[in-house]
Amino acid sequence: MTPIAVVQSCFTTRNGTPRQPLLVPLARACLILDSSRVPPAALEGLGEYSHCWILYVFHLNTDLEKLWKQPSKSKFKAKVRVPRLKGCKMGVFATRSPHRLCPIGLTVAKVEAVRGRMVLLSGVDLVDGTPVLDVKPYLPYCDSIPGATVPKWVMEDNLLAVASINFSQEFSSTLANFWATTEKTSLYASPDEIQSLIKQVLSWDIRSVSQRNRPHNVLWKMENCSVGDISSDLEGDEVSSNEGGQFLSSDITYHLMLEGIDISYRIDVDRNVIVEKASLSPEVHNGIRNRCNYMMWRDGNG
Repeated sequence: MTPIAVVQSCFTTRNGTPRQPLLVPLARACLILDSSRVPPAALEGLGEYSHCWILYVFHLNTDLEKLWKQPSKSKFKAKVRVPRLKGCKMGVFATRSPHRLCPIGLTVAKVEAVRGRMVLLSGVDLVDGTPVLDVKPYLPYCDSIPGATVPKWVMEDNLLAVASINFSQEFSSTLANFWATTEKTSLYASPDEIQSLIKQVLSWDIRSVSQRNRPHNVLWKMENCSVGDISSDLEGDEVSSNEGGQFLSSDITYHLMLEGIDISYRIDVDRNVIVEKASLSPEVHNGIRNRCNYMMWRDGNG
């Protein structure tokens, strides 16, 4: 199937993108139709709905090439680790894991406005660049099922909720200084609004199961490898030691990319989050990003 549209999202990478839709109300995106295939008239009437369904491709899956072109070599896993089950496995079709035999996603988003060939969305769980296969209106009378039930583990929200989120003074001042560079390409109106977005995203523990468990194993790893090896194993996350040479969970610096901003944060064993630093990605710093911005979002100009 050929995509009909592409998503421009506040989520620069998979890391930090919500695991479910509508969890982060401030998460914004523009769905932009492929003008060579779909005329803007196809969107007429969609703006009268509050929400829409979006079918899309998990295009950043690491095994996508094998799934599509070499299925016999894809080593498809029938069971996946589930964050709400603390890493225990469940059949893939009983989950919303992106690692599926057919890498097709289904999500719901709030329709903020329709502007020409763009649909302005909020509450999204879509990473930037996501190819879209179809858009359908959300119909409460048949899409919402009274009395529908789910397994108990699905409702265990407290397992992923953090205890607190605090921002360092350095972070807040740096973000404000960045604004002169980022405001023309941002989906947000101010640094304060971006900070609110960050707080909503980090209100859930966005780390993978292995990342949440790794801090308890770092001391063991120190006996077998160098700091550089640990850093590599943490998939690009920075690692530092305390004065005694030991590593604690709060010594690990994690990174979140939002709106082209690299956000550094730490989280302790009690799930208290400290947002420490911010830096611009090379794309933003070089001014080469070409995307929707807040003025388009608000006024539909451009």
